[in-house]
Amino acid sequence: MQRAAAWTLALAAVVIAAALSISAYQSARAASTPGLNANHYAVLLASGQAFFGKIESLQAEQLVLHEVFYIQSRTNPETKQVSNVLVKRGQEWHAPDRMIVSKRHVMLIEPVNEGSQVAKLIAEQMKGAEQMKGAEPMKK
Repeated sequence: MQRAAAWTLALAAVVIAAALSISAYQSARAASTPGLNANHYAVLLASGQAFFGKIESLQAEQLVLHEVFYIQSRTNPETKQVSNVLVKRGQEWHAPDRMIVSKRHVMLIEPVNEGSQVAKLIAEQMKGAEQMKGAEPMKK
């Protein structure tokens, strides 16, 4: 009788230890954030808007994006053909230098592959912006 009780107690201890280990692993995994190893990221918001930019950090409740771009669809009035253009934020009237978004509104974050069309367009625009800075006349 004592032997059966000892085996039951040992089995219960093993089951409890396994359950605690699984729970601790899942909690640690949920608390960790993925590393930011890409240059730019695609950020899809719950509203359906998509932005591309450099993410400052994933730790806070807000997502801070720098060098932010978005896609704007333009329709040719003559041909009715729609074309998509990558636009850099900051050219608006309020000239924002960053974008701060609540993580509650973020549906998806994906890295932008360096060989992708988006990465190439971003590089072209950044290169053009650097050339424009160098071409500005000096103010007296």
